[in-house]
Amino acid sequence: MKLYNTITKRIETFTPRSPDIVQMFVCGPTVYDDSHIGHAKTYVQMDLLARVLKATFKQVYYLQNITDIDNKIIDRARQKKISWWRLAEDYQAKYEADMKALNNISVSTYARATDYIDQIISQVQRLLDSGHAYVIDGDGIYFEISTFKDYGKLSGRTETKENDARSRIDEADGKKGWNDFALWKFKKSDEPSWQAKFTIDDKVVDAEGRPGWHIEDTAITEHFFGPQYDLHGGAIDLIFPHHEAEITQMESISGKIPMVREWTHTGFLTVEGQKMSKSLGNFITIRELIDNGIDPMAIRLLMLQTHYRSELNYTDSAIDMATNRLTKWRSIAALRHQIHDTVIRDEDKAKKLSEFNAAFLDALRDDLNVSEAFKIIEEVFSSLTNIDKINHTEFVGFLETIDDILGLKLIDSTPDIDEDIKRLILERERARENKDYVASDELRDEILQSGIIIRDSTNGPIWEYA
Repeated sequence: MKLYNTITKRIETFTPRSPDIVQMFVCGPTVYDDSHIGHAKTYVQMDLLARVLKATFKQVYYLQNITDIDNKIIDRARQKKISWWRLAEDYQAKYEADMKALNNISVSTYARATDYIDQIISQVQRLLDSGHAYVIDGDGIYFEISTFKDYGKLSGRTETKENDARSRIDEADGKKGWNDFALWKFKKSDEPSWQAKFTIDDKVVDAEGRPGWHIEDTAITEHFFGPQYDLHGGAIDLIFPHHEAEITQMESISGKIPMVREWTHTGFLTVEGQKMSKSLGNFITIRELIDNGIDPMAIRLLMLQTHYRSELNYTDSAIDMATNRLTKWRSIAALRHQIHDTVIRDEDKAKKLSEFNAAFLDALRDDLNVSEAFKIIEEVFSSLTNIDKINHTEFVGFLETIDDILGLKLIDSTPDIDEDIKRLILERERARENKDYVASDELRDEILQSGIIIRDSTNGPIWEYA
């Protein structure tokens, strides 16, 4: 398995710390709004990565956090005049429903930040004890960037750029450095808070408050994986300052380097060539697309057919093309109902299908080379010109591999036709044999009303979904 490692900036052979399990963490959403198609890109492509890892290694534990306490959540809850926890709970449920609709099913555990307050407090205390953190009276506890000499080693810089998640840089009077960030925010009268005690200058201090944003991830990953693990994924805009802050915290606490062996980041999504923004009126949610009749698997296919590190430009024509490709692939998958192992088999073709199966997986093990993987699929599908010469078991096996890895549900979405339709197809074939073409056309139209297209071939009728 080869992957591009953001921290080394080259494609490397990925080797987990243990041969028995891959520990994978991906930054989850802040649950204050509906998930958008930018989320869809990242999480579909990370789901693909997890599926390929599962096909390569013995076991994969895929952990994803849920930020369920944050300034954005508090502000949105005030606007809606509901409790912060109800808002976070509702949007987490919607997020998970959207992920299920997209068939992102690889996550082993969703870990909510507020379920790990004790672990967060422990990390903050250890940073205080080691001299990496300081207190701003009336504000909170901050990490002092100047105490970590390797700050910037992931991104290769220490300054923000336009597309960074700059809203997550905590503003406060009294910071020692402009990019010092909050570990713990002291209680405010109109904000949620948790009981906490910290030992500061040999004194135990009551410091009721809530966690900063960066600390939740390292507290959660340390709880599940320890101070070091295999792979950290997320969107490219999180590299700086968020992922840089995670390294800074965890390596300062543990003294163990590296915190993560492999850093994997997905490219941006734009809409009609522009950054997605509510102010531009081009903010598109996953739920909006589905409610407007777009097949969730077409959304998934659109995200899959772009390499994860590349930018994806969402357009109406792009989703239409993905929908058309999905329809074509489903029609081809439906051919399995008309192929049987009892007919004459072409053993050379069966062998070739098995080789294509292996080549498909090998392509994806090469830094998720979806271009080559899709080329292989199209080559196999375009070769299915004579169903009597195809090994049913081998063909179904190839479809199962596609579904296992790409998660497009080609098999689930193409059930066999019912007996009534089969009877009509046989009646039409008898009418054609008797040269009763009027009856044949009438039966074809009746079959079409059931959503089935009949295609005549030298080997008899072949049906496919309209």
